[in-house]
Amino acid sequence: MELDAALLSRLQFAFTVSFHIIFPSITIGLATLIAIWEGLWLKTRKPVYLQLAKFWIKPFAITFGMGVVSGIVLSYEFGTNFSEFSRITGTVLGPLMAYEVLTAFFLEAGFLGIMLFGWQRVGPKLHFFATVVVAVGTWISAFWIIAANSWMHTPAGYVIVDGVFHVKSWWEVIFNPSMPYRFSHMLLAAFITGTFVVLATSAWQLLHTEHKAMARKGLSMTLWLALILTPLQAYVGDLHGLNVKEHQPVKLAAMEGIWPEREAGAPLLLFAIPDKAAEKNHFEIAIPKLASLILTHDPDGELMGLKAVPADERPNVAVVFFSFRVMVGIGMLMILVALTGAFLRWRGTLYQSRWFLTACSYLAPGGVIAVLAGWYVVEVGRQPWLVQGLVRTMEVVSPLPAERVLFSLTLFVLTYSLLFGVYLYFMRKLIRKGPPSPEQLQQQLIGVKAAGYAAALAKQIKPVQEHH
Repeated sequence: MELDAALLSRLQFAFTVSFHIIFPSITIGLATLIAIWEGLWLKTRKPVYLQLAKFWIKPFAITFGMGVVSGIVLSYEFGTNFSEFSRITGTVLGPLMAYEVLTAFFLEAGFLGIMLFGWQRVGPKLHFFATVVVAVGTWISAFWIIAANSWMHTPAGYVIVDGVFHVKSWWEVIFNPSMPYRFSHMLLAAFITGTFVVLATSAWQLLHTEHKAMARKGLSMTLWLALILTPLQAYVGDLHGLNVKEHQPVKLAAMEGIWPEREAGAPLLLFAIPDKAAEKNHFEIAIPKLASLILTHDPDGELMGLKAVPADERPNVAVVFFSFRVMVGIGMLMILVALTGAFLRWRGTLYQSRWFLTACSYLAPGGVIAVLAGWYVVEVGRQPWLVQGLVRTMEVVSPLPAERVLFSLTLFVLTYSLLFGVYLYFMRKLIRKGPPSPEQLQQQLIGVKAAGYAAALAKQIKPVQEHH
């Protein structure tokens, strides 16, 4: 069988970007939570908030490092595997990537050292400022990356001169039609991902460790956040779907499994097996007219189907169809967990319900899986276009020897698998080690500039010791 360099290049980028996105989706949420906990510590002086911040700062640091290392590779792949794409879109996408480095990466790098190692070297307010700056830096980074990616989905503010894209309006490039929806959706997804990592860990700690006070506080806070964020994400996702219907109707048709050119009263498919060759679905389980009602607010509303465009302009329907259902299914499960937690809290049995805590402890990867599934919907659903309606993916692949691309892909798979194993090992080790005790926190924070921390902790520790 002859190797296909173009297919291998696409597989390589798909693998490396899938690996990379795991880590920003966790760090954005964790950085925000750490900033909240440290702020609450400054306000209340309760040691449990400082315990949470100090405990999660190490997993955050490891995850942040993995994100940086795996993200650098992606920029090089644009030039090596998709050189023609870099040539014709570089004047648009190049500055956006540079803005991400200048406004976000440098900001994070400048204050990350203070956040990680400045507890005994700077005052508590300055340390909190550094933590907030790092958290905001992760949001800014997401902003520029989503702006660049969204432009590829809904290009705007450009002119094409001699086959090369040039910027006509930076405002239109950055705030292209899908950008506000995709940025909101992704930022909420990252917050939810970080929230469920902490929620699952707190539930496990309640079941298996002696760190009950910190685990209770972590579980309680993340369940409140989940109760707010998960329904909000469903609402934003619905708005995003309406935007996709307007600007990328073929992607929406693949998501919903709609084949006819136009279908009135389209059903919502709970399950089906799309058949690309026969251009239909098998084994459909559907709710009549619900897709039309959701997307057009009319049960008899018309939706565009896959047959409205030639076969070579359709994405891989099965990947988009099933990825969408994985994403939505996990989202619904998260909403159910949040509602169940609220009910158990109302009953006064939240921390005693072992079945609920056990179920929560398995949800740590849920957010990551949902993010990956969502990205597959977004990116595979855009195919065969790299810039929607303007540049086909196969037209801009570098003419590399297939054997070399296969070698680099194999190397990435082996290296990243090893890195991920090491990452999981150290994360497991840190979680099992648990947080520093109030006494250890006092020891760590004794210093001239940390006197405010130490004095406040000293007042808190004595009542805690007497209570026990």
